[in-house]
Amino acid sequence: MRANAHLTFRGECEAAFRFYEQTLGGQLITMLRYGDSPMAASVPPDWRDKIVHATLSLGDGSLLLGADVEPEHYQQPRGFYVLLTVATANDAQRVFSALAEGGRVEMALQKTFWSEAFGVVVDRFGVPWEVGCERM
Repeated sequence: MRANAHLTFRGECEAAFRFYEQTLGGQLITMLRYGDSPMAASVPPDWRDKIVHATLSLGDGSLLLGADVEPEHYQQPRGFYVLLTVATANDAQRVFSALAEGGRVEMALQKTFWSEAFGVVVDRFGVPWEVGCERM
């Protein structure tokens, strides 16, 4: 069994996943647009360039999945965080700073009893993250 996060966006999925690819060092595997899918006829013309499915491989078997949801069906993420564990405190600082740019820091990156660096941030796309490092 494996669990992966599937994020929804209100039309910003492509921008978010290109940002995540650059920031997290993953590889974008899928970026399928509504207009290139069997759903093309069922979405408004201005929505056909939006993303029906995106997949970002993070290299350790983890996947980040995403899609654009029409505005009337979109809901702000709540009740969860995407937990991102990186190798070192320097990696945590780099990723945390990038995610925080244009977003909102909920807990500054800091040393805790379980991690050399741990922080909580909601990025500019509204996705909540917990960032920590493996090494103590």
